[in-house]
Amino acid sequence: MISLPFTRQKEQTQTGLLEQEDEGEKLILYNDDINTFDHVIHCLMRYCEHQAEQAEQCAWIVHLKGRCIVKQGTYAELLPVQVALCDQGLSAAIEG
Repeated sequence: MISLPFTRQKEQTQTGLLEQEDEGEKLILYNDDINTFDHVIHCLMRYCEHQAEQAEQCAWIVHLKGRCIVKQGTYAELLPVQVALCDQGLSAAIEG
């Protein structure tokens, strides 16, 4: 009987962790052979609100790994950012 409150607390803690891990949709930026590092960095700073260092790190990840999560949020929050990045010639998609 003593373990019941402990189990309930443990389940609540695990549920809380799962809720924290689910941060919604992800905006993925993909590599291409067209855009310069400077252009990608500028777009990440302007549309994703990255600081210069974060934008540069994401640009390198995209270059080396082919893709990078550049922003997380709801679909409604990410859609205008994705459209703006694509309008600037970048390849970006929203994934769940």
